[in-house]
Amino acid sequence: MTRAVLLLLLLTFGFFLLFCAGLVLAWPLQQRLHWRDRVMHWWARSVLAALHVRVRCRGPVPVGGCLLVANHLSYLDVLVLASTRPLSFLSKSEVARWPVLGPMARIAGVRFITREDKRDLPRVRSELASELANGHGVTFFPEGTSSGGDEVLPFRPALLADAAAEQRPVHWAALAYATPAGSAPARESVCWWGEMEFVPHLASLLQLPFVDATVAFGDAPITASDRKELARQLHNAIAAHRALLCSHDGQAN
Repeated sequence: MTRAVLLLLLLTFGFFLLFCAGLVLAWPLQQRLHWRDRVMHWWARSVLAALHVRVRCRGPVPVGGCLLVANHLSYLDVLVLASTRPLSFLSKSEVARWPVLGPMARIAGVRFITREDKRDLPRVRSELASELANGHGVTFFPEGTSSGGDEVLPFRPALLADAAAEQRPVHWAALAYATPAGSAPARESVCWWGEMEFVPHLASLLQLPFVDATVAFGDAPITASDRKELARQLHNAIAAHRALLCSHDGQAN
C-alpha cells in the first residue's frame, strides 16, 4: 500500500507541474482551458491505472461542448469520467475544504457551488454557459451527494434550468463498480458515502486486487423544456441503466 500511495503522490505532483507549465505559457484563455482538461484526462487515466481500476465504456462517448450528468457513488467517479474524455466538473463547495481532495480538485479546475445559497446559482450557471460555449464538456452529479448505490437519489433540478430553457440536449451516464469475488463488495469498499472517512476508505480501496468501473453512456441525450421534467427523465434513464449494470455485473454497485 505504501508503494501505491507514493506512486499516487508522484503522479499528482508530476501532472501538477505539467498543468502549471501550460498555464504560464502565453496562451489565450481558450487554449489554457483545453490544456487544463487534457492534463486532467491524462492524470485521471494514470491514477486509475495505479489504483488498478479498469474502466470500460458502453454506448457513445459524447464529444464537443456538452453537458453530462451521472449518478454519484465515489470520489473515483470524477477520475472514471475524466478518463473517458477531457471534461471539467462542478462540485459542492464543501469539497474545496476537504484534505487532499480539495486541493486536487482546485488544481484540476473543478468549479464549486454553495448549494444552500441560491444567490450562488447565477454565477455558476454563467460559468457553465461559458464553458459550454467554448466547446468544453461539463459534468456534474444532480444527486448532490454520493450514495452506496442501492438507489439513485432524487435529482436536484436547479442546475438544469438553463438547459431546459434553451432546449439544450443533456447527455447522461450510469456508473457502476464491481470488486473481485471474495473481496468486500463495491458498496463498502469503493462507494464513498454516509459517514465514511476518506483516509480509512482509501486504505481499504488500495487493498483490493482490482476494481471494475463501468460507464454506460446514454444512446441519445435528453431534452425537455421544464427543468423538473428534465431532471425526472434523466433520473429515470440513469436508474434504469444502473439496474441493468448491476444485474449483469454481480457485485456491481
